[in-house]
Amino acid sequence: MRLAFAPYLLHFKEPGGTSRGVMTEKPTFLIKVYDEAEPSRFGIGEAAVFPGLSPEADGNYVWKLTELLANVAIGKPTDLTRHSSIQFGFEQALLDFSNGCRGVYFPGPFVEGDGSIEINGLIWMGEFDKMIERINSKMKDGFHCLKLKIGAIDWQKEVEMIEYVRRHYSETDLMIRVDANGGFTMNNALMRLARLHELGVHSIEQPIPAGNPEGMRKLCKESPLPIALDEELIGKGTTDERMSTLDRICPAYVILKPALCGGFSGAGEWIELASERGIGWWVTSALESNVGLDAIAQWTAAVVAKGPQGLGTGGVFKNNFLTPVSLRGSSLCYDADNKYDYSQFDNLKWHM
Repeated sequence: MRLAFAPYLLHFKEPGGTSRGVMTEKPTFLIKVYDEAEPSRFGIGEAAVFPGLSPEADGNYVWKLTELLANVAIGKPTDLTRHSSIQFGFEQALLDFSNGCRGVYFPGPFVEGDGSIEINGLIWMGEFDKMIERINSKMKDGFHCLKLKIGAIDWQKEVEMIEYVRRHYSETDLMIRVDANGGFTMNNALMRLARLHELGVHSIEQPIPAGNPEGMRKLCKESPLPIALDEELIGKGTTDERMSTLDRICPAYVILKPALCGGFSGAGEWIELASERGIGWWVTSALESNVGLDAIAQWTAAVVAKGPQGLGTGGVFKNNFLTPVSLRGSSLCYDADNKYDYSQFDNLKWHM
């Protein structure tokens, strides 16, 4: 077996705002595995590195991909414990190859066109009026769960935005999740969490920055609003680290981003450990191209995730790849009659 990788730069249709800043582009890498005797037939995956979030996103990233390439050629294992995004892409490519190089990572009813995955409507940060416009658009499209990015614009404006939503849609009609991306502080977090609870918000992701487990434990214990860990899971590559995180902080939920929490194998272990502790979970994508998103959607269906999932739609990028997964209303579906076109990867700059 052989491996190759190629860089690819995704361009946003509109700037995407978070508490960490505004994004206009995002780098990623495609991975393929193939038999040397038949190189035109390959399994495809995406090493969805996320600068600013992925700990491995440094000057050694390409060297780690090169090490993996060399080790695959000689049949030697590669330690990817600290390289979650590469683990994610490598697992995809192997799964696709083993399932016949046809874009099927997790065989089952979903890839046969039977069933769908309900997702939340993601509202990016921006000017107040723009965010209200996006909320109204998502509601017209039939979404029953919205995820609002907060923590970057004025707090009172964010409260006004949620108040606006609640005046028009009750908790029965609409679930509201918020994601602060670590935008609160220990000085203001509890007050803000209480206000969000009063507004009928379902939960909040990562209210304070990752790396303060005692502070997060205190918030999880005292907050009236359920807290979900997101960035706090990143970089926890061993079973002991994952168990320690859950036992120390005791969150209500964990957010599983396979590209950031150990690939599908790592995310599966997070599910097992969380379930043993009565901790809820759902799956979220992390601005992958449609290659990674397709694989995440198939895995999400395979693990029978409950409730609205935080999966993107691929529609935020101008130069995305084409795959059989598409959005219908508020659900992701798989078009089993739409063949996966591998020729779209032919002109990438493959390192082999």
